[in-house]
Amino acid sequence: MNEPSCLRLYREGKLQERIDRALALISPACRLCPRNCRVDRLAGKTGVCRTGDKAVVASYSPHFGEEAPLVGSYGSGTIFFSSCNLLCSFCQNFEISHHVVGLAVEPSELAAIMLRLQKQGCHNINFVTPTHVVPQILQALPPAIEMGLNVPLVYNCGGYESMEALKPLDGVVDIYMPDFKFWDNQWAERFCHIKDYRERAKEALLEMHRQVGDLQMNEKGLAVRGLLVRHLVMPEDIAGSREVMTFLAREISPHTYVNIMGQYRPCGLASRDQRINRRITAAELTAAEEAARQAGLHRLDE
Repeated sequence: MNEPSCLRLYREGKLQERIDRALALISPACRLCPRNCRVDRLAGKTGVCRTGDKAVVASYSPHFGEEAPLVGSYGSGTIFFSSCNLLCSFCQNFEISHHVVGLAVEPSELAAIMLRLQKQGCHNINFVTPTHVVPQILQALPPAIEMGLNVPLVYNCGGYESMEALKPLDGVVDIYMPDFKFWDNQWAERFCHIKDYRERAKEALLEMHRQVGDLQMNEKGLAVRGLLVRHLVMPEDIAGSREVMTFLAREISPHTYVNIMGQYRPCGLASRDQRINRRITAAELTAAEEAARQAGLHRLDE
């Protein structure tokens, strides 16, 4: 079995330095994500993500709706964190992302959740919407490792990441699973109130790939390390699928594992916006898949 990367860092005594670096990004002025709210989260102040010094867990369970290399026979051990740094108006987990619901946890409690999922047979620990709680996740790893954590760690994010926050995760995260949501920043501004999504997502994916490379699987077809990219097809090609696929093939790798998702439906506030208040058509999904193949991508999730 491939050993999770964080175990080596722990044995070498380097994990605490990563924790300290991440904590310095949220206090005295939070710059953990590109929004740069500049609030002192360790002092209980909150910015866009409305999260202070503790991670809030909305739910956790073995999940069987993830990509095939993550699910296997016993599921992906998903931990859904409440709130988000993107706050997409159409979010399909709107109640979790736009409202702080759930339980604020200490590092030892988050560690115990990881071990509970591992004991249920989950093939990995899948941190869902982790961007705003990177320090809290890192703080939970030493007690989790001491209790026997030995499955890969998945960083399942929206793609709006800062390079400064990704650096402490080098050698910690085994599998990066970012979204690439929009190519045209006008849509990121309209739906997420940010003006630089494309730039930040591009540099983040390049750094993630530098850290872990193309997705690798074991003899059972389970992901053990690498990059897996999600792309949600949206009405009227708002996501810019062709441009995203070309970027992945030419600037990341033609061997990039991609999940082109066709499950868009109007959630959250989407029904109020005429551009996105409908499901996508079969033709729109087919066009996105064909764009991936024409770009040279061949590892598409089924």
